[in-house]
Amino acid sequence: MKRLLSALAAAGLLVVGSPAVAAPADGGRLPVKPAPATQVWATRPASYQPGSTAQPLLRLDIEDLSPRLVTAGANSVTISGKIVNVGDRDIADLELRLERGDALTSEEAVRQALREPTDAETVQPWFTRIADELKMGQSKPFSLTVPVRGPENTSLRIDQPGVYPVLANINGSLDRGYRARLAALSTLLPVLAVPDGDALPTPPDPAKITLLWPLADRPRMVSGGLEPVLTDDELASSLALGGRLYGLLKAYESALEGPLGGAVCLAVDPDLLRTVQAMGKGYQVQGQGAGKGRNEAELWLAQLRLLAGGRCVVSLPDADADLVALSRARLTDLVALAAKGADEVRAVLEVQAQPGLAWPEDGVLDQQTLTDLADQGVTAVVVDQSAVAGTPGSGPVTLDANGKPVTAVRIDGMVSDALRGTAVARPPAGGITTPTETRPVSVQNALAALAYRTGFQAAGRHVVISPPRRWNAPTGEVNTFLQITKSLVGAGFATPVGLQSLIGATPERAAALSYPVESGAQEVPPAVTADVAASWRQLQELAGAMSQQDRESAKPEELVAPLRLSLLRSVSGAWRGSEAGARAALGVADGQIAGLRGKVSVTEPNSPILLASGDSPIPVTIRNRLNVRITVRIVVEETPGIVTQQLPDQLLPAGGDRQLTVPVEVQRSGRFPVHIRLTTPEGVELGERARLEVSSSAYGTITIVITVLAGALLVLLSARRIYRRAKASRAAAAAVPNDASGVTPEKSSAS
Repeated sequence: MKRLLSALAAAGLLVVGSPAVAAPADGGRLPVKPAPATQVWATRPASYQPGSTAQPLLRLDIEDLSPRLVTAGANSVTISGKIVNVGDRDIADLELRLERGDALTSEEAVRQALREPTDAETVQPWFTRIADELKMGQSKPFSLTVPVRGPENTSLRIDQPGVYPVLANINGSLDRGYRARLAALSTLLPVLAVPDGDALPTPPDPAKITLLWPLADRPRMVSGGLEPVLTDDELASSLALGGRLYGLLKAYESALEGPLGGAVCLAVDPDLLRTVQAMGKGYQVQGQGAGKGRNEAELWLAQLRLLAGGRCVVSLPDADADLVALSRARLTDLVALAAKGADEVRAVLEVQAQPGLAWPEDGVLDQQTLTDLADQGVTAVVVDQSAVAGTPGSGPVTLDANGKPVTAVRIDGMVSDALRGTAVARPPAGGITTPTETRPVSVQNALAALAYRTGFQAAGRHVVISPPRRWNAPTGEVNTFLQITKSLVGAGFATPVGLQSLIGATPERAAALSYPVESGAQEVPPAVTADVAASWRQLQELAGAMSQQDRESAKPEELVAPLRLSLLRSVSGAWRGSEAGARAALGVADGQIAGLRGKVSVTEPNSPILLASGDSPIPVTIRNRLNVRITVRIVVEETPGIVTQQLPDQLLPAGGDRQLTVPVEVQRSGRFPVHIRLTTPEGVELGERARLEVSSSAYGTITIVITVLAGALLVLLSARRIYRRAKASRAAAAAVPNDASGVTPEKSSAS
């Protein structure tokens, strides 16, 4: 772990390292919130301010800061690590000093220091030379010990308990003799007792600590069944020794031991359990072949079952779904599906999760989502303090879900936000499976915030602590946080309280929800949820057309349920702030739905269909490759020259074919294509459209009618002509004389 922060420091981010008490065997180092206000680039004089595009010359890797919590036995503070010249020039006269500011005396002052570095230049001991020269590419270790108390210019001069801002400041000489601050670290140092001086007394009403321990990951399941398929094999590394989920599980085991055990509640994503269980049976990785994490998955899940038995367990929404985004899209069926995750927890871990409890992503809800959850039987929620902004106190409160009371347990925003790192961007959508240097986690600042809560604010306040959903702290830092939290409980500054006690307690007061604007900006986008809604409707209509063939055959739910879960994964809270991640997951679900639809199709004949007469039907073969019966509708698309009659809906047997004839009326002869498709009765298209070549030499009804009429007209015209000829012949015969001479006598002149 000694290289934990190299990438961060190379980017100019300054961090602080491993624990002060019981340092971990792996030497884990602590990444702390960067201090932009204290950074100065070495390419300019000391007066130059940050914000330039200039690159840093010096990287500061802090490997140890001890103690992390100053008590009566700590006479000095030691900071050690190494410096690395990452620039394009040599640096000379490198010096380091540890400075401190005034104690933070209010909650707002502590919160402000967590958001951005505060002044830490009240006490400035002398600089200590750590290197005469550091050439390009060179590195050098250093260690500096500063007394907690002592003469001016040689110590931190801490005389009273408090939470102090401290600053590690490195100066050096550049070109032309310029001296500049080359690197700096800003963090908080809690002091509960001063050596040979004052110490905080144990409070008469200590703070009440509750610890929620999340185990979650981003969705990776593509399909289940006898041979599950995952999108990648990163979980194999995460579940193995040294991986993220492995480390969190071991830390959970450690948290259960000692005085903190009664305050710990495991929060687990049902989809993670489903995926790990599938991996333990052997699995495939999409496009890569067999997965490599079968043994690791089996061991991890077996250990989790053992540890969770008889303990407090909370079921996160299945696939850690973004409940607010689902509610806004009116996908109440998916909200209900997400709320059923406790069933999967019971099936896999063989424990009963807290009934009627929901913990949404980021701990925030809007009123509509709360109402939708209450309709699903939710009676208690875990929310962040920001979700009920402006509500005094720290204990449970009552929310109104359209007339139904819901108990809300509030997470302490100051401590949990410090663990999350408020100044750090969200983790990449691809997910992080092993502790890495890409996301700093300010454990030291969280310890300072916790010390302030328990040592300086106690008064019986509730301190519900929750690390980030997909926490990625180094193992050493996770252990250090738990060790110091246990020490605060052991010293009487805090007392453990189980989550069940908070849920069952009478709420302090009523509260109204407040949905933060920044949370709305992180939701799974409406464009994605609209597409999810369309796919959901299609899947539901497809399921409505299916039926079980007999008692021995498959049930429609067995085919449809995995696809519903795939759609739920596309709105996972892991995709908040990442539309690309949500789209990729939705693409997997849509591909599965298309595959299901494609198993019912029309078979195209190998040769053209010859119709013997104008009213000959078209033969059609329909194929069903599903293990359930399905009702289909045959649709013949409009084709010039053919008039079709609509057949009644057809019930296809499971895994069977059926030959049908479609009544048609041919209006012309010739060869032409006919397109036939299948749909469900609700209009969901099944399979691909079939193209049939139809050949007909028969005349249609209209043609026959025209022919008959033409023949009749021809007969009439012929009869008319014959009649006229006959009439003319009779007239000519009447004009012939009776005498045989054949000469017509001339009229006399007298006449």
